[in-house]
Amino acid sequence: MAFKSIKILAILFFLLLASTISQATVFDVKTYGAKPNGDITQALAKAWKDACAAQSPSKLVIPSGTYNLIEAKLQGPCKAPIEVQIQGTLRAPAVVTKASDSWVTIERLDRFTLNGGIFDGQGKNSYGKHCAVQEYCGKLPMNIRYNFVTNSIIRGITSLDSKQFHMNVLGCTNVTFDHVTITAPENSLNTDGIHIGRSTGINITNTNIKTGDDCISLGDGSKQITVVKTTCGPGHGISVGSLGKYPNEEPVEGVFIRNCTLTNTQNGVRIKTWPDSHFGTASDMHFKDIIMNNVGNPILIDQEYCPWNRCKLSVPSKVKLSKVSFKNIRGTSSTPVAVKLVCSGGPGGVPCQNIEIGDVNLAYTGPLGPVTSVCKHIKPILSGKQFPSACAISS
Repeated sequence: MAFKSIKILAILFFLLLASTISQATVFDVKTYGAKPNGDITQALAKAWKDACAAQSPSKLVIPSGTYNLIEAKLQGPCKAPIEVQIQGTLRAPAVVTKASDSWVTIERLDRFTLNGGIFDGQGKNSYGKHCAVQEYCGKLPMNIRYNFVTNSIIRGITSLDSKQFHMNVLGCTNVTFDHVTITAPENSLNTDGIHIGRSTGINITNTNIKTGDDCISLGDGSKQITVVKTTCGPGHGISVGSLGKYPNEEPVEGVFIRNCTLTNTQNGVRIKTWPDSHFGTASDMHFKDIIMNNVGNPILIDQEYCPWNRCKLSVPSKVKLSKVSFKNIRGTSSTPVAVKLVCSGGPGGVPCQNIEIGDVNLAYTGPLGPVTSVCKHIKPILSGKQFPSACAISS
């Protein structure tokens, strides 16, 4: 019921905002001096200033063509609803000349629409490099940051070859991402498709993500997050976490992942928390009607997440997981352990509660043995078909 209510409200708001913007005053960047294959940075800044100051709904238009953009900050608050319509391509500098965590920043806006266009981050020169050897891990810009944006729609845009995360959503409320395309090669380090943190009412639908890290990742404070009709792969899958690394993290509550397809990803749908962590909670998370095509670790709870072996695995995670369900998940696994549920336990641990597994059908045909499942510190609630058998290996 909660999922349906969220979806209906998102659709109604989408229609209302579209109707409002249709009567907008147009601000075309060409009238501010923008030319295809030229630098649009100053023209865009001037057009945005005027559109944002308009007392009635406004539309900032970037016509077809390719435009070079050094950096952009589309900041509010604005006087009225505003739409940015991009018919062409914005191209970032290929070489980073100054430390920055964002190429395009969109922040403190209400009733905002971003419609169409390609954001080319030109990150290919940064891919496939090793941090320690080639000094890759300096501050690199994300393609787009959304900071404190409310009641807004992002639709029909493409994020290409970001140097770091493609999109970062922070402190936002009631924002819909519809028909978004995110593309980067499999070897692109740290290029999460959409990362969400401390935001409420974020809806992702009809989206296609191909990247070198998590397709969608949810950090602390993610609440009422809905992802439907979304494809992922290559990449690391759809992840909640990692959680518990920092003090005072906010709860994760209400995550609904449905009708999605993952192909050739390192992981499927997973929840990950650090061992020896700070206290935290994550609850009411539901993964349903998911197709896995050659996916590693299709169903994964990992409360011993320790990617560089710099953790105290002997000290259990203090992030409490509860009310989690995995239902109607089917397809093929690229690893023999198709279902892995490793929860917090032992002295000082906070065991998982109310974890439900139902109607799982995952096949493995590789050389490493029969398909199986692993459980640790958990007794899940079982329903429907279980293949592989739930908790075939437990400890």
